Amino acid sequence: MSEVMVEVQENPTASVALTPRAAQEIRKIKNDNKIPETHALRLGVKGGGCSGLTYVLAFDEKPRAGDNEFEMEGLKIYVDPKSLAYLAGITLDFSDGLNWKGFVFNNPNATKTCGCGTSFCA
Repeated sequence: MSEVMVEVQENPTASVALTPRAAQEIRKIKNDNKIPETHALRLGVKGGGCSGLTYVLAFDEKPRAGDNEFEMEGLKIYVDPKSLAYLAGITLDFSDGLNWKGFVFNNPNATKTCGCGTSFCA
């Protein structure tokens, strides 16, 4: 089991967590794709997927108006207020096992998830 390091901005109930393994993979993706070190990970949700909402991962140069900003494992993370309502308490992990390779979203707000693990219902 991975150790989880959490640093929260102002509201402890509106937090996101990143495991060291996920942080390592994010750094690798940034490096492999020549994404500047100053860019932050954007974590969000959008409508779609088999369960109603889909997770979104991207990189942004700077925050948008109203974004919540977190910093952990040496990485900046931006989450828009609407997404944070669905993501509060989430832990982003990474798995590279035999049966699955990719980011794992451990979301306490998800009441139903799909088999692929990339969409959920809150």
